[in-house]
Amino acid sequence: MLNRRSFLATASAAPSLHAQTRFALGASMLAGFAEADITPEIGMEQPGGYGKVFHRSVHDPCKARVAVFDDGRKAVALVGLDALIVPRALVLAARKRIQAQCGIPGDAVLINASHSHSSGPTGLVQPGEFDSSPELVRRLAYEKSSMADARYLKIVEDQIVAAVCRAHKERADRQCGVGLGHEDKAAYNRRFRMKNGRTFTHPGQGNPDIVKVAGPIDPQVGVIGAWDRAGWLAGCIVNYADHATASPGGISANWIYYMERAIRGMFGQQAVVVFIQGACGDVTQVDNLSPHLRPSGREDAEFVGGRVGAEATKVLLGMPRGSLAPVEARSRVLKIERRVPSREKVAEANRLVQMDPQKAGVTEWTFAKETLMLADLIRREPVADVEVQAIQVGPAVFVSNPAEYFVEFGLEIKAKSRFQFTFPAELSNGCVGYVPTEEALSESGGGYETRLTFYSNLVPDAGRHIAAEGIALTHQLTPGALPEPPRAKPFGGTPWTYGNVPAERK
Repeated sequence: MLNRRSFLATASAAPSLHAQTRFALGASMLAGFAEADITPEIGMEQPGGYGKVFHRSVHDPCKARVAVFDDGRKAVALVGLDALIVPRALVLAARKRIQAQCGIPGDAVLINASHSHSSGPTGLVQPGEFDSSPELVRRLAYEKSSMADARYLKIVEDQIVAAVCRAHKERADRQCGVGLGHEDKAAYNRRFRMKNGRTFTHPGQGNPDIVKVAGPIDPQVGVIGAWDRAGWLAGCIVNYADHATASPGGISANWIYYMERAIRGMFGQQAVVVFIQGACGDVTQVDNLSPHLRPSGREDAEFVGGRVGAEATKVLLGMPRGSLAPVEARSRVLKIERRVPSREKVAEANRLVQMDPQKAGVTEWTFAKETLMLADLIRREPVADVEVQAIQVGPAVFVSNPAEYFVEFGLEIKAKSRFQFTFPAELSNGCVGYVPTEEALSESGGGYETRLTFYSNLVPDAGRHIAAEGIALTHQLTPGALPEPPRAKPFGGTPWTYGNVPAERK
């Protein structure tokens, strides 16, 4: 007789009859998944702010997670990084190597940063970026600002290339599916209309001057799954819009770690969970209208990741499986001008940075530093390269851009796309900082996201142009068919002999 432990081992090794039947009756396609470790070292910088902070502990590993889909004609790769941002130079270098080593064209590779504030030093200032700048600006950039680590960037690039090529090499016949879920308790818009006629970011929990929320959220959880011949989930992609600022303490993938745990808890540790961040420039896990004490640290990350992961699990369990063909890619690089700080603003910034930050005011000093760095950036690069990309996987399309993009734009792209399953992907293939709506940059707007900094500085109509181009790219593609569940055999009319009896009352 089998004991309980051996029974569980036997059961886990055998796929269910249901899984085998679904695979036998459905079409399939080639798909491969892989992941690679990009955990930074203790002592490296922790990005996410305007100054220097250093990692002191590790909570969980940071990863590069990859999905490759191949319809027999073309292959596309989607890379999810546990990273604050992904620098444009790193993207271009990785794409070049990927194309040379495994043949996937560069414009068919999407590299997305989750915007984890507890990850490794990929930004903000890049190594060597201010080498030709005046001494003052160079010191502000390198000594007083959050800065990428050249050695770490090379590790990330190498691991992206290795993971994509491994996923491509190991791609196999899979049954794939796509579906949508709904999660509206893990994300909240952080911008509010105030009684003074302006808009504040994080006005303070329960502030009596709040009039109303200034923008929407996107509660949609987009999911693609791929199963092997034995019925095991080989990997999945999850798309959701929420800042990765629910840090559990130490180096971490942030709430994405708990999302992965929730999905793997159901489907097994072999499943690679690729997270693609949605349009969440004005959305976080903080509910400023709640009268209750909000969780923080690990509980915060567990709450967000657990809820998103549970919803993704529900979608995976219910999605029909088959082929998600065709796969296709489109890309265009827009040239978008930067907002230029006034001479008066630059002069005042020069005055403030000469002072002690405590005396000048830490906030005022910080953004004065940013003003001088921006003025120097504009001297060198007055126009930003902004890549807009569409990656098609059958009836689904990922529409990417390099901005911290307001959720309103993501919802517009979904509404105007030809695809039932449209997944915005911000902070992809580069980084141009916050891109708010034009209204947010008007007299009734305001808030943190509209601050003019070295990090965030595109002209007010940038978001509209990015959305229009993303929508236009989706219109160049034709959605593939959605897999259908296998049909049951025609009913024979023969009742179940256990159940075709009258009630037995005695």
